[in-house]
Amino acid sequence: MVRVDIHSKVYTQDKIIGELAFNAKETEIVAIVGPSGAGKSTLLNIIAGLDKNFVGSVSLPRTKGEKPNIAYMFQEPRLLPWRTVLENVCLVGDSTPSSFQRAESLLTKVGLADQLHAYPRQLSGGMRRRASLARAFLPRPGVLLMDEPFVSLDSPSAEALRASFLELWDDCGTTVVYVTHDLAEALSVADRVLFLSASPATIILEVAVNDKRPGTSLAKSIQSLQNQLLVEHPRLLNGYS
Repeated sequence: MVRVDIHSKVYTQDKIIGELAFNAKETEIVAIVGPSGAGKSTLLNIIAGLDKNFVGSVSLPRTKGEKPNIAYMFQEPRLLPWRTVLENVCLVGDSTPSSFQRAESLLTKVGLADQLHAYPRQLSGGMRRRASLARAFLPRPGVLLMDEPFVSLDSPSAEALRASFLELWDDCGTTVVYVTHDLAEALSVADRVLFLSASPATIILEVAVNDKRPGTSLAKSIQSLQNQLLVEHPRLLNGYS
């Protein structure tokens, strides 16, 4: 289980995150939604251990005392331009034949079987995101952090990539903390959605999504839930309950 208990995060004298605490159970997908500048990326960096300058604690699952097995999918694919797609994915592997085979399998599942030896510059933006997604799942992470991984994609590409994500998640069963500004996206992939206030961020609303994930299309029940939330909380996406 992921346990996050932050009391304060300050950056250049500005308080970015206030009292903020939540848990994410094993195999659960928790989406974080909040206005721009609310500290969503900062929160992920704290969970990942990239930012240790905060007051509070973060507990991540471990196996036999080892370091937590965390993967992080950033907003930008962050592929090395001088390496092929396959080489980029294998960077997070252990250089064994089985790791190499898993990389090929994952790239095939995300629709890049014909692009294994292509370079990032030869790929579309959606393809680069697919390669980044495959790389995130290669080490079978116990925890996957995702920072608006489908932002700036056209609707069909984003829907296809979300479907690939859910397929890989279903095979791997990892715990996911998923940041997005897109409410429909959050409701369509998450088990729970946490809404953040404007900075300094706190959790102002938590919503459980009980419907089966619809995959590539937004179910009517999800659309209904979205409409209900925005009617009951018209300023929710601006960080006000």
